Amino acid sequence: MTTKDLLDKDGLRLPIKIDSTSNGEYEPIPISERSQQGNKRALELATDYSKRKGQSRRQFLVSSCGAASTLLAINQANAYHGRTGGFYDVRDESALDNDSANAEVSGGEFIFDVQGHYVNPEGDWLGRIPPSSRPYAGMDKASCEAGATGDDRGYLNCLSESEFIKDIFLDSDTDIMVLSFVPSTRENEPVTIEDADKTRQIVAELSGSKRLMIHGRVNPNQEGDLEGMDELAENWNISAFKTYTQYGPGGIGFFLHDDPGVAMIERAQRLGVKNICVHKGLPFGPQSYEHSQSSDIGIVAKMFPDMNFLVYHSSFVGGNQEQEFVDGSGRDGIDTLIQSLVDNEVGPNANVFAELGSTWRFLMRDPDNAAHALGKLLKYCGEENVLWGTDSIWYGSPQDQIQAFRTFQISEEFRERYGYTEITSELRRKVFGLNASVPYGIDNAEIRALTSTDFVTKEKLAYQEDPQPNFLTYGPKNRREFLNFLKWGG
Repeated sequence: MTTKDLLDKDGLRLPIKIDSTSNGEYEPIPISERSQQGNKRALELATDYSKRKGQSRRQFLVSSCGAASTLLAINQANAYHGRTGGFYDVRDESALDNDSANAEVSGGEFIFDVQGHYVNPEGDWLGRIPPSSRPYAGMDKASCEAGATGDDRGYLNCLSESEFIKDIFLDSDTDIMVLSFVPSTRENEPVTIEDADKTRQIVAELSGSKRLMIHGRVNPNQEGDLEGMDELAENWNISAFKTYTQYGPGGIGFFLHDDPGVAMIERAQRLGVKNICVHKGLPFGPQSYEHSQSSDIGIVAKMFPDMNFLVYHSSFVGGNQEQEFVDGSGRDGIDTLIQSLVDNEVGPNANVFAELGSTWRFLMRDPDNAAHALGKLLKYCGEENVLWGTDSIWYGSPQDQIQAFRTFQISEEFRERYGYTEITSELRRKVFGLNASVPYGIDNAEIRALTSTDFVTKEKLAYQEDPQPNFLTYGPKNRREFLNFLKWGG
């Protein structure tokens, strides 16, 4: 069986993937009836428009017109249900006109994705996972050619570095990615720092381009992690330390301004690593929930003005409906981050950055939620401090997230009522990559020069002659898969 044999020949998978998939850090939330109707309408449009263009449905959906028509279908379903605070700014003619569709869903922005993941299918961590725990068994991605090994865990090959490189660098417009980590004990890491460095070298050897950067995972409330920071900084050329404040021994987390958190920040400061990336929002569950909130962010940002605090997921909570920020309202989610900034007088475009991994992917379902979330982050964190991230490989290729953000707009009604900004082309370029280049120390002109001629670019140009995206998502999609996934962390 070849890879092409495993593709969606009948065109039943949509290029803009609205489903219940999570990144494994939060329990999957089923999509609404509104989203179901949007998906159904998108398939109806694909059937109609592919016939008009003399194409198979698969051929149509792989094209720019397929992405544009899917976004139009999502607009129709949202408008029918009165969700008009945000929308995908796509012209009707783009469903049939290639030039119009390309102008809207394609683009030449520098795209720097600051959150990516994959799994080492041969790592020692597998020996500590019970054989009965098969997080990806029966899921679509388990059907990839690399997984047809006969081994009961062979499907993990489908989440390996080779699949990661294809999904990120061939099937999407991503230029650079930061490889991050999942919450786990050191011995149970599905990807170790050694694995991450190996993948970075593979990508670099493609022609010497600096396309992949890596984090160093540290939880200062775990034995040995503080001391391990020295090795990460000195031996592995990390770009940031990544921590999970809700994670810790016995399920008890910490705040960044607690003794372990301050010790971590001070150690990073001494080691010359200025970026502290912290998971906030997307709570793991009720235990230590308060540590998933962001009341501590403004405190440490004020304490350490020379350090950068990159708030991964922007403190977003999937089950909450975002609203206009009201000082003192006590609302959960993104408002806990904004309240902390306001309380500690940390202004826009200071040393706190809001990252969109999983957050934007979830917001794509609901334009009003998206308008409030993005509007607030751009207003209070600053237009230069919102960072692009996708949390892929869990959501498959991030191309659909890119295409959706290229076309998303906050309605004029919401802009006037709540003081949100219009999402201009210039602002999109900032969010897609220019903003992240500052804390991560990337010279965009240099990177553009490298990536315009390197091996990845040449391979991608050849690949685009006959692209074969699979339009799959890989993370857990229901409670059973999610609970199995949690066993990875020990």
